Amino acid sequence: MASLSSSKHSNQLVGEKSPYLLQHAHNPVNWMPWGPAAFEKAKKENKPIFLSIGYSTCHWCHVMAHESFENEEIAAIMNAGFINIKVDREERPDVDRMYMTFIQATSGSGGWPMSVWLTPDLKPFVGGTYFPPTDKYGRPGFGSILQKIGEAWKSNPAKIDAQGIEVIEALRKLTIKDKDTQPVGQSFLDGAFGRLTRAFDAQWGGFSHAPKFPRPSSIHLLFRLYAAEAKGSSRGQSALDMGCFTLRKMAQGGMHDHVGGGFHRYSVDEFWHVPHFEKMLYDQAQLCVAYLEAYQITNDPFFSSVVRDILTYVLRDMTSTEGGFYSAEDADSTIEAGKPEHAEGAFYVWSHEDLLKVLGPTNGEVFCYHYGVEPAGNAPAGIDPHGEFTNKNILIERHPLLETAEKFNLSETATKTMLLESLAVLFDVRAKRPRPHLDDKILTSWNGLMISALARAGSVLGEMVYLHAAEAAAGFIEKNLFNPKSGTLLRTYRKGPSAIEGFADDYAYLIQGLLDIYEATSDVHWLKWAVQLQEKMDSLFFDPSEGGYFSTPKVSEILLRLKEDYDGAEPSPNSITVLNLVRLSRMFHQESYLDKAEVTLQRFSDQLGKMPEGVPMMLCGLDAFLSKSKQIVVASRRDDPALVSFLREINAYYIPNKVVIYADGDEGQKYLSEHQEYLQAINVEKGEHAVHLCDDYTCQSPAINLPSLRKILTETMDKRGKG
Repeated sequence: MASLSSSKHSNQLVGEKSPYLLQHAHNPVNWMPWGPAAFEKAKKENKPIFLSIGYSTCHWCHVMAHESFENEEIAAIMNAGFINIKVDREERPDVDRMYMTFIQATSGSGGWPMSVWLTPDLKPFVGGTYFPPTDKYGRPGFGSILQKIGEAWKSNPAKIDAQGIEVIEALRKLTIKDKDTQPVGQSFLDGAFGRLTRAFDAQWGGFSHAPKFPRPSSIHLLFRLYAAEAKGSSRGQSALDMGCFTLRKMAQGGMHDHVGGGFHRYSVDEFWHVPHFEKMLYDQAQLCVAYLEAYQITNDPFFSSVVRDILTYVLRDMTSTEGGFYSAEDADSTIEAGKPEHAEGAFYVWSHEDLLKVLGPTNGEVFCYHYGVEPAGNAPAGIDPHGEFTNKNILIERHPLLETAEKFNLSETATKTMLLESLAVLFDVRAKRPRPHLDDKILTSWNGLMISALARAGSVLGEMVYLHAAEAAAGFIEKNLFNPKSGTLLRTYRKGPSAIEGFADDYAYLIQGLLDIYEATSDVHWLKWAVQLQEKMDSLFFDPSEGGYFSTPKVSEILLRLKEDYDGAEPSPNSITVLNLVRLSRMFHQESYLDKAEVTLQRFSDQLGKMPEGVPMMLCGLDAFLSKSKQIVVASRRDDPALVSFLREINAYYIPNKVVIYADGDEGQKYLSEHQEYLQAINVEKGEHAVHLCDDYTCQSPAINLPSLRKILTETMDKRGKG
């Protein structure tokens, strides 16, 4: 979906790098990118700004573009009365966040496309999301709204400007609150467990009714609550069961791409059956870690197979030749090559007839039974208003493997082999269909999340290809999106880096990824860079007077500097930063890191106490902050074969609040010894190797071989919840 209209028109988006902006570069609308040129033009011509925010894989963004922005008559109204600005929310999350706050405050909900009208000095006064092109059902269409707003501006711009000032002041009061004095503590975690338990869907998994979104951060919190309980605790088992049951249901459902791997954005129903078909990098990364943690806890290969499934998809379809990871694949695609008709999910759905034809009658019947395929299609009633899934099937594991085997009088092994062979055939068949649009921009923040996932998966599963991919992506960012002189990050890369400075999430997610690479590989280069980035993040975003981290740097045209706390589709940068700070404090035994973590938690204590389900990742940070320091010091040269065995054993256990540091007899040990004096006494020059497990900086007798290490780690797991 390279463009949403013909090339007979061109506007100022033609020189942009964002796939979303380029999709609109040939609209008849005189779009301009966000920036000083558009702002000055609005002031000079005394026109209001129409701001449209979306992203390239957004289904309803495409709909509004086709209906309105390609419409010559509507475009004429827009061009005559407004300065029209397009923003890719993934490039400029600060702009999106600012005006989404306005939309949510005035309407109670939000979404994309976002449509906002601003004064020339960027103050919002009217807004909404998707608007149909014409009046219908008693509601005004987009064309009518444009005309009314244009007339109101011409008749009394001063009144609208005053309204904009009032809006900004109201938003300021809404987003800036007094410092909370309520101490943060264990009661917040107890409250979160109760809220998640009450919200849990015991039949289908998840924590809401339709639509159902994957909330990996909630899964992470449940697993931490499990790990904090004494072994055998009923509450701990309940937390584990809720998390694992939800992960199983998601993996069995249609939100999971059984043919090509990875997960779609969310399910429109409560059964995880019919997805919104776009695929986002941040979902793959976070779900990968959630399934990996489930595997560490249960040792069930079902969960590790899903991890491999996700990473196979990412490394195959979402990875650039230079090592960075692409952002997303669209929900929509053309139904047939060379024809303009398109539909959501067209690339992914199957007819019963086609499946039997491709797979043959025997394999086809087994496959269709297992994956719930029906001759008339299997989409539940009432969720296909546009008829896009008529006679089409979205694959969902309707029956367990054993039940399928018994149905056709087969062994489980033979059935599994048959299903895997069928999926491979369908993968080849599907590859010949027109693919959905790929948003091939590379975002620092989302790459940070994926680096974490790959580094952790490489550690737990012992797959060097994952570790190499993590290091390659980190190297790509260091080379292309990092300025070593200023120590700052850039936000995005596509055919070269953009000029957009990094935001708090870029720093937070990347720092987390670098710490994970260090723990997985012992390469101190990544640890040093993480420390450097944390120092820069503190200088750019930390609020020393009130605590917490702003999302935007000090210098910005955004009218309000906001501090994010909501852990939604992506975790809040404040949440990830708390986790990073706790880890750094325990790697370096520096209280300054812990102090910043504490004041950040304090800044959001209201939310932690009153709406814990909205901040599950920050509650993970609270759990880390409240826990004892647990260091695993691996004393071994980096080229010692025993190192690999030690790390495989360590990473086989789910110990969420541990840090792994290395005494390698080289640069890494020297660097850490400046802060951890006891490391100076460890000498690995003679080929000695051992693992020291330290609680609150007090170390046990070292484990010098795998049996002794296994004994220490098992005892550690048995003492869960005992202090």
